[in-house]
Amino acid sequence: MGILEIKNLSLSLSGNDILHNISLEFTEGHIHAIIGPNGAGKSTLAFTVMGLEGYKNFEGDILLDGRSIKNMPVDGRAKAGITLGWQEPARYEGLSVKEFMRASAKDKSDKAIKEALIKVALDPAVYLKRAVDKTLSGGERKKVELASILVMMPRVVMLDEPDSGIDVASLKNIFETIRLLKKGGSTVILITHSLTVLDEAEDAFLICHGRLVEKGSGRKMRHYFKGRCLPCNHQNEPGETEGE
Repeated sequence: MGILEIKNLSLSLSGNDILHNISLEFTEGHIHAIIGPNGAGKSTLAFTVMGLEGYKNFEGDILLDGRSIKNMPVDGRAKAGITLGWQEPARYEGLSVKEFMRASAKDKSDKAIKEALIKVALDPAVYLKRAVDKTLSGGERKKVELASILVMMPRVVMLDEPDSGIDVASLKNIFETIRLLKKGGSTVILITHSLTVLDEAEDAFLICHGRLVEKGSGRKMRHYFKGRCLPCNHQNEPGETEGE
């Protein structure tokens, strides 16, 4: 039994079927990836696991430590140790980086907060008093969010496109942060369509048109990024191409 299990989950939004009978299991302390094309339902699945408004009326179940959290509110899931890193992190007018990070940190000391900022390649002397608002770029907000997750050390963390808005020079720091989360005992779920991010994962799940198409080791799933389309039953299924 994994720390987090998704059982036969189906979800419809505005009359459209988005997720179809998906079952996934995540091993505690591992780095997993959920991969697939844009619009496949990857982020929708993360929003459903997090229990966000508009993503609560689904069929199936979500289990944490073998217990259903289907009816647990989003703040209850957060207290239970589940968190989500957004593809486009929110802005918080009037809240400093230091205040934002301290709010959810296990270790609220200045030392821990400064060390986390350094690990995501942000200078504490420059950023501690900066506001988490529009004066920060998307990439800077992404780094601040990752630093806040690092001091939070959640049991399960879902990172939606963790490399989005991040410059190439900073990717190394981001991946080091992901490894530190694992080292600290967090179960990490990377939602991505990036081969570079997939290479950080031990296990991966391929989703297309809201269905689980394939699962396996991160190495095994690299073929998806080589342009190979796997057989599945959605209406736009392409035929085999030469050389496959």
